[in-house]
Amino acid sequence: MSQTFDGLIEVREGAVLNLTIDRPADLNRLSPELVDHLTARVARLREDPDIHVVVIGGSGDEFFSMGLLNPTIRASLSKDDVIKLVRRANALFDALEALPQIVIACINGKVLAGAVELALACDLRYAASHATLQMPEAAWGGFPGAGAPVRLPMLVGRARALELMCTARQIDSAEMNALALVQGVHPAQTLRQEVGRIAQQMAGNGPLAVRGAKRIMAVRQEPGSRAARELSDALRHALEWSHDVDEGLAAHQQNRRPQFKGR
Repeated sequence: MSQTFDGLIEVREGAVLNLTIDRPADLNRLSPELVDHLTARVARLREDPDIHVVVIGGSGDEFFSMGLLNPTIRASLSKDDVIKLVRRANALFDALEALPQIVIACINGKVLAGAVELALACDLRYAASHATLQMPEAAWGGFPGAGAPVRLPMLVGRARALELMCTARQIDSAEMNALALVQGVHPAQTLRQEVGRIAQQMAGNGPLAVRGAKRIMAVRQEPGSRAARELSDALRHALEWSHDVDEGLAAHQQNRRPQFKGR
């Protein structure tokens, strides 16, 4: 085991690198410092010819992770700081998606908000049977700003992606599997073993073939996704200065239903 950074554990098994978010006291949250460290680590991985598969999970069995910005954290930041954090997360998730290696999310518990966007940036996702997934941003007056509106429709279809984001409802592992949002569901006690087996199987195949297949698929979807990402960034910036975002934060702090105005 190698603790390379406070909040992240790295374990290498042959050509597979396991990255574990290790912040259980804070729900394995993606802190700004962890985002910056992961960004630098992903940059180094891109040039590593000896790692063929990367597996990302969370410590314990309760939370895979939650994102950067729940309402309590947001309320402590300026709007400019919020936008900077979102853009840093965007840069990380884009870099993760662009890795030549296969990247697998091992969803070992609840996955919330920006952490959903982390999982969506991975190539494959496997979930524990007790895992749940939720994008609650609409209930707070916002929308997922780090790639979900771009990536989710490509996985589950436009209508279902809209329904999941706009209702902000939670789904369980069975529904994740039915939507093909995950490639498999396993009991909590065997999830890591099963994901490790799949990772090793992929890592043992021809790296030129595996990387080539991923590269072709990335090129196929790039033209449309780039324009959508640029629009997402522009709308997310405008949203931060809206009445509805302020109202969503205030309602959360006051434990009441928000009164959104659409402006």
